[in-house]
Amino acid sequence: MRKPSRRSFLAGALLGSTACRQDVGARLALTSEEARTLGAICDQLIPTDQDPGAAATGAVVFIDRQLAGYYRRYRRAYREGLARTAALSRKMFGKPLDQLPGEQRLAVVNRLERDVRPFFEMVLAHTMQGFYGSPRHGGNRDYASWRMLRVPASPVRGRILYDLRQGKGS
Repeated sequence: MRKPSRRSFLAGALLGSTACRQDVGARLALTSEEARTLGAICDQLIPTDQDPGAAATGAVVFIDRQLAGYYRRYRRAYREGLARTAALSRKMFGKPLDQLPGEQRLAVVNRLERDVRPFFEMVLAHTMQGFYGSPRHGGNRDYASWRMLRVPASPVRGRILYDLRQGKGS
């Protein structure tokens, strides 16, 4: 039997690892279903109006990144809370939260606020951090909340958004 080349071994290993997770690269800590449920919650906490809401500006991406790193200690609370939210949505309306119309989503989120207060407050705090924080952490896509508040975009880690040399004869 022939020994596989290093290249074919690595290609097979990569293929095997991507088969385990269909959404490779999309999320770091949350499953697809958890991310959709969290996005539906975020949309109720900071909804889209004339400005983009929390989910549209990357609050879910922010939370997912943080759950893979600094907020790792909250992973279990998110898993349990999102599972409870999904079960509550199915019990109340027979569908996943992300498939419900706005009024029904709001009813589920209001119930979370009342019955699962610690989870609700944690998600609210993290959603606000993702919405209002620096885009370098995954949220506040395109500085949406800062533009809404008319706050100028600040340099990211010492870099500025444009080249200062432009217009100086360069």
